[in-house]
Amino acid sequence: MNTFRTRLMVPLLLIILFTLGALGILIGQILHNLYVDETVDRLQKEARMVASIIEDNENDVQTLTEEISTQLDLRVTIIGEQGEVFGESNEVDGEMENHLNRKEVRQAGNVEGATVRESETVGVDHLYYAHPIGEDEGYVRLALPIDSVNDAIEQMWIFIVVSFVTAFLIIVILGYRVTQRITRPIGQVTTMANELAKGNYQTRTPDEKSDDLGQLNRSINTLAYKLQKTTSNYKSQQENLEALIDNMGSGLLFIDGRGRITLANRMCNDIFQTNTNEWLHDLYYERIDDQNFVQFIQRVFLTEERTREQLRLDDDWATKHYELYGTPVINAKDQLRGVVIILHDISGLKRLEEIRKDFIANVSHELKTPVTSLKGFAETLLSDSLGDQDIQKQFLEIIWKESDRLQDLVNDLLELSRIEHHNFQLNWHSLDLSEIGEEAGRLLRKKAEDKGIQFNISSNGNTELIGDAARLKQMIINLLTNAIIYTGNDGKVEMNMYPDGEMVVCRVSDTGIGIDPDDLPRIFERFYRVDRARSRDSGGTGLGLAIVKHLLEAHHGTIEVESKPNVGTTMIIRLPRNPGE
Repeated sequence: MNTFRTRLMVPLLLIILFTLGALGILIGQILHNLYVDETVDRLQKEARMVASIIEDNENDVQTLTEEISTQLDLRVTIIGEQGEVFGESNEVDGEMENHLNRKEVRQAGNVEGATVRESETVGVDHLYYAHPIGEDEGYVRLALPIDSVNDAIEQMWIFIVVSFVTAFLIIVILGYRVTQRITRPIGQVTTMANELAKGNYQTRTPDEKSDDLGQLNRSINTLAYKLQKTTSNYKSQQENLEALIDNMGSGLLFIDGRGRITLANRMCNDIFQTNTNEWLHDLYYERIDDQNFVQFIQRVFLTEERTREQLRLDDDWATKHYELYGTPVINAKDQLRGVVIILHDISGLKRLEEIRKDFIANVSHELKTPVTSLKGFAETLLSDSLGDQDIQKQFLEIIWKESDRLQDLVNDLLELSRIEHHNFQLNWHSLDLSEIGEEAGRLLRKKAEDKGIQFNISSNGNTELIGDAARLKQMIINLLTNAIIYTGNDGKVEMNMYPDGEMVVCRVSDTGIGIDPDDLPRIFERFYRVDRARSRDSGGTGLGLAIVKHLLEAHHGTIEVESKPNVGTTMIIRLPRNPGE
């Protein structure tokens, strides 16, 4: 801004200085000429007066000359008709020369006869003027030392210079104030423009004036406001887009046309088990180790078509399956800008598929045994080769047992399907879990006593809650049945119910065969058995714990399992008193 003010002030001051200088010289010259003319006019009048006095006076000329010189403060010289000097007011040595040929004498009485020259008598510059005395009686010459004229002119020039310098300083001050008023808004606009260039769109300039500069400030403020609003909207959209990309459930990679990774969302860190931000601006085939994935990206680049493929990635802990989607990015000129790669985790779907396959295999296996038994014994009976009634009765009892087992399996499958259905609802009401536990214990006590198992049911504290009594009873029966089945003779099964804050706990423990740590994550799967032979011989279907898990989730409860092989198992159920809260 100082540069602009300087560029505005300097030419203006130079013009003003040149104008004042020229004007001062012109005025000084005019005043100089005017002063000289007035001085000559004065000499002319005084010379005419002196000539008249001398013409009428008969006294001594020299004396009269000195008196007149004293009164007029001028050098007075009386010259005869032939040029001889009769009177001289200044003292001179010797006889003065003839003055007839002096310019002022030759042009006596004429204004143009006034001349400035050095006096040959006294050696000092004088302004001379001569006037004739009477009719050819001589001349009177008056002389004014030029020093006095020069002193007056010098004083005049000093006055002019001081006046013009003062005027110039006043003009400089006023000009500075005026240019400051003009350039300050421009400086504010320039500062604001620099702030806008730096990205500070909140800056503003005062716009209280109604002139053109005020209109400029208002326009700049409007521009800044619109830039701020546009930038704010863009920033908000950018943040939303970044949040969407970073928090989407799938991995996202953008690879530019040169094969460099320019975007990798947060999900990619989990997929590749590394900080993928370090991949940015690196070639994809230098960072991605899986060759199948690299080849997939290459196919998208080569074909420039949407491509879909499944990918399997193995890490130290598990195997993950991903659905890959590759899409080329084409600009308006049909040029390839890059490709977008999306990695969608389908490990859950793969697991569900495996569970479905296992379920079909398990159902087939579970059905195969009783069906085979039923078919074999029925064929034997139909052959009528057995005449012994006892053997026939034994075969019929086996058929009855297998058909009963088959019925239990079908019932459990139907029950599990009903529980897993989205329309499944519980019959909510207030109940006491200890009463339900005692009732379930009475139903299974004989089964436990037949194996010589110590069977204890206990409760303490307030165990009231809101739930479905029939379903809770079903859960407890399944847990106790499993505990009895997997506990050997003379073992011990206990169930204790007690409050724990806003939860009611049901703890079932046994001293059975226990569960291997590798089997713990799978015990709630359908048809999964820790000891298949023991469970099948006891009439179990392998669906009891799966039913317990789903009923417990419907009650918003949790289950914990603690087990050691050959020591025993403890299952801890936690149920909220009021699941609706």
